[in-house]
Parts: sequence; C-alpha cells; structure tokens
Amino acid sequence: MFRPVALFDFDGTLADTIPLIVDSFHHTFEASGIPAFDEVVIRSWIGRPLMSVFAEYFPGREDELIATYRTWNLAQHDALIRRSEGIAELLQALAERGIVLGVVSSKKADTVRQGLRVVGLEGLIDVVAGMDETERHKPEPDPLLFAAAQLGVDPAHCVYVGDAGVDVLAARAAGMAAVAVTWGAGTRGELESLGPAAVVDSVAGLSDTLLQVPERS
Repeated sequence: MFRPVALFDFDGTLADTIPLIVDSFHHTFEASGIPAFDEVVIRSWIGRPLMSVFAEYFPGREDELIATYRTWNLAQHDALIRRSEGIAELLQALAERGIVLGVVSSKKADTVRQGLRVVGLEGLIDVVAGMDETERHKPEPDPLLFAAAQLGVDPAHCVYVGDAGVDVLAARAAGMAAVAVTWGAGTRGELESLGPAAVVDSVAGLSDTLLQVPERS
C-alpha cells in the first residue's frame, strides 16, 4: 500500500490521548451538573469536533461546555499525553523513504502542534490540518482534501491512518486509502465494518503496511 503521502489522525493514533480525552469529558459533565456518560459512549465521540458532539447532546450549551472542556484539557494536556510506542521510529523510517507526512485532526491545529511537541514528533510533520481549516469535518472528506491541497498532491496518492470510524469514512470519501489502527478509540469489528484497505494491531504492522512498495509492471 505504498503511497508517497501518509496523513495521520493524532488522538489515539500518533499519541495515546484517550485517557486525557475521556477524563476531560468526565470533568466537563461533573462541573456542569450533567450525569456521567459511559466510557464506551465517550470513546465513540473521539474524532469528532467538540461542537458537533455537544450540539447533538446538549443544544444551546455548546460554548459553555467547550470552554469547560478545553480549560481542563489544556491544563492537564502535557502531563497526561503519551507517545504511542514505536511511532517516532515509524515516522522517521517513512521520512527516510521520502514519504511526505501530515496530521489531520478534528481539534485546533495549535493544540495538535502542542501535542506533537510533547511527544517529540513535531519536526517530522510537513502539514497540520485542524478543525479551523475547513467548515466541514470528519467523516466528511474536507479536512483531508485540504491537507492534500496544501501539499499539492492528488488525494489518490495519499493514505490516511486513523483509529476511529470517522477516520475511515473520511479517507474513503476523500479518495484516499484508509488504514485503521486498533490501539485507539475504535474496535476492530467497528473499523473492519467500514471497509478500510487494512486494519492493523501494532506499529510494526502499520510499518509493514505503509512501506509496501508496489511491484513494477
């Protein structure tokens, strides 16, 4: 599945931020007098913009809840975020093969860049596309297409790697190869049901998938 451009989701894919995200939602609900949600439900929201989640469940309270979430999340961010083991080495190997690297996330680009700095990946990334770059967000293809346009590449030459169902859907809608990883928010069964080109369970498996060179005709 060799592609000259590899785009990645950030949360749950390049970095282990799932506990931070789950705890941020729990804090937001507790501070706002909202009954707690089960973690399985919260994990299903990962990959979507906060505005869309809060607007769906608590219309009219979106701005208040986003402010509470972000204040706590940013205060805890650097202490709770963790690098996914082997990811730095994978990105370095991809870069050494001449593969262009990017991150497409449903949160603000500045927050993504902060996370990349914390886990030591910032210098390996060529483009970052966050929620402010497009009006529509995953599972729509717009942010992935924006990243491809910024790099001046055909979407068909890109692969998008993510851990959530919205990542697979966005990649397929953008005409990119979709690769799903199982160490983040989504379950293997959910991810497989959406028809990605591959589902991988380890960074080693992801490396093997992304570095496959097509046979010469």
